Amino acid sequence: MAWKIDGTYFENCSCEMVCPCTTSGFAAKASYDRCNFLLVFHIDRGTIEGTDVTGLTVGLIGDTPQVMINGDWHLGVLMDDKASKDQQDALVAVFAGQKGGPMAGPATLVSKILGVERVPMKYADKGREHTASMGPDIHVGVEDFVGGTLTAPQQVVGVAHPANSTLTIAKTTKSRVKAKTGFSKRRCGAVMVLDFTGSSGAMPPPS
Repeated sequence: MAWKIDGTYFENCSCEMVCPCTTSGFAAKASYDRCNFLLVFHIDRGTIEGTDVTGLTVGLIGDTPQVMINGDWHLGVLMDDKASKDQQDALVAVFAGQKGGPMAGPATLVSKILGVERVPMKYADKGREHTASMGPDIHVGVEDFVGGTLTAPQQVVGVAHPANSTLTIAKTTKSRVKAKTGFSKRRCGAVMVLDFTGSSGAMPPPS
């Protein structure tokens, strides 16, 4: 059975702006020895094989080597505590790549799953600013970047990224992440319109 998720995605990582990992399809070196990241997925509308997941937020927190395409990712899942068991199971399966779709490729790079933690989620989009709080220890925000004399946020197109092929460059406005992975300071951000579509055993590109 097919599934589809639409919404907003933003990321916050330890690289300098603009993140070389995101813009290179994970092939370029991170700004520092390792890449530490938090990925935030807020679902405006979504159905996974008949299970409605509309309105939920999911976080993926990770630690990887400097060149992400080499694998050995350590990844944890932060799950919206409003999710039922059926919703949680469906979302974990999608983001673990078990249902095919855009996450199936990155899932092959993960060597260790740190677990799933249910936490209260608060997510907000206010103009160019995007913020999320996940439990008492994670508070992050990014702002769409408008450079020089430009009047609109700058974008990078044709990106090999599971969330979408177009990203809006963003700068970190706040970042407090206390997690088992022991993150360093997070500097960089990016924002995308989330358009996930997939079906079991398939890996279509995001539209």
